Amino acid sequence: MKTLEGKIAWITGAGTGIGRGGALALAEAGAFIILSGRRKTQLEDVKSTILAAGGNAETAPLDIVDVEACDKTVEFILGAHNRLDIVVNSAGLNVPKRKWKEISHDDWRKVLDVDLGGAYNVCQAALKPMRIQRDGLIINVSSMASQRVGGVSGFSYTAAKTGLNALNESINHEHCHLGIRACALCPGEVATEILTKRPIPPSPEDQARMIQESDMGRAIRFIAETPAHLCLNEFHITPTWNRGYIGASDRVFSRDD
Repeated sequence: MKTLEGKIAWITGAGTGIGRGGALALAEAGAFIILSGRRKTQLEDVKSTILAAGGNAETAPLDIVDVEACDKTVEFILGAHNRLDIVVNSAGLNVPKRKWKEISHDDWRKVLDVDLGGAYNVCQAALKPMRIQRDGLIINVSSMASQRVGGVSGFSYTAAKTGLNALNESINHEHCHLGIRACALCPGEVATEILTKRPIPPSPEDQARMIQESDMGRAIRFIAETPAHLCLNEFHITPTWNRGYIGASDRVFSRDD
């Protein structure tokens, strides 16, 4: 069922992982998808998949840290489609060395610049037409790391995602009277490429029990299909077999140094 027919959706981080899952799911629901990310080849692959399934998509390569590029991408979308209905803010990263005793100043700044600063750039650019439209939905892909400090994600990532949730709610606080909504989508462990950046990547068996890319796509579609008079301020989703509850070995700090 084409529940999002006629909607224009901009996805960042669309070449892989959660962004790709969201792009495929929204395209299946009938939205026209603008795919943004740094790697053109991966964006083209997602575009080809959407077109082969009968959907509509185009690419707009982008590094979300570049403020001017974010603004120009929105200008491109408006020039081609006259409006922007949905944003899925999914671009993000983490670094392997993420504990206090090993993280570098450059890596600390990199995580904050992309995961929080880049998300701000995308939201700020998207809100300009949404305020004029008096309508719009922004889905900020956050993390369950925003809910608690732990040993897996690292404190820089946790700080960025906690800040992202505050940024997200400020959008609702300032724009609810204009019909604009923002949702902080907070998943637990998702089996995507970012897991390879962990000091100890989870086993294939563990990854098979995690949230899958397609699960995140369904969650993003559900949020996008929610009636305009409802706001899902935060949306939490975790695996039933939750390694945080079970006590996976890589979640425990070594206390010998």
